[in-house]
Amino acid sequence: APRASENPVWSGWDVLRIAALTLGMVFIVQLAIVFGARRFAYPHMSWVDVAQKPVLALLSEFLAYGVVAIYMILLLEVKYHTRFWSAIRWNWPGMAGFSLLGIGILMLGLDLLGRFLPMPKTTPFDQFFERPTDAYLTAAFAVTLGPLMEELFFRGFMYPVLARRMGAFWGIILTALPFGLIHYVQYRSWSAVLIIVLVGIVLTTVRAVTKSVSSSFLAHVGYNATLMVLAAWATDGFRHMEKAGLALF
Repeated sequence: APRASENPVWSGWDVLRIAALTLGMVFIVQLAIVFGARRFAYPHMSWVDVAQKPVLALLSEFLAYGVVAIYMILLLEVKYHTRFWSAIRWNWPGMAGFSLLGIGILMLGLDLLGRFLPMPKTTPFDQFFERPTDAYLTAAFAVTLGPLMEELFFRGFMYPVLARRMGAFWGIILTALPFGLIHYVQYRSWSAVLIIVLVGIVLTTVRAVTKSVSSSFLAHVGYNATLMVLAAWATDGFRHMEKAGLALF
């Protein structure tokens, strides 16, 4: 990508505050939901078993992300007196969006690396696909709110700050690294993190070249959606996950 001409109105400290708020809200909301669920819905289950219920984890992320999204909007609209969507460069690519979805599909080639890397047979993320209902909820989250919030933070807020200070190349690399690292908790595998970092490099390059966060969002959705469709097809509607034969990122 060419050297970036980025000049966001927000600072690196604002990016750190958003990151801290996200981590704090996910923890607080999940704690509250698990407490309420164990008290009123699952009184005979252990705290650990309740906390591992996929539907509760997804609900926690949904509510926490809602708070973070509101903070992002107020940060730009109130503190910096600028329009949120234009400030983060949410520019729909029009018909070119189909090519971006194609880029997302082509990123599946990166998953082939998993065939040559030491990948774990089971991961904490597998529990989200143990039941068809949980799997479909997870798939819906993976093509909507999940990629939206990740793109808003990493490619919308983080990348412009890094690119302004270090240029496009290091902005791309340093944005992709934490993007991959946050997925370590899901997979507990450095091989999986490596693949996700490479996916992050592609997504951030799309953002740098097109100067549009919506472009990287479409590529992200294309990647996730293709994985989910292939997994659903291979497992008879998420009913036999042992047949999947691919990593789900």
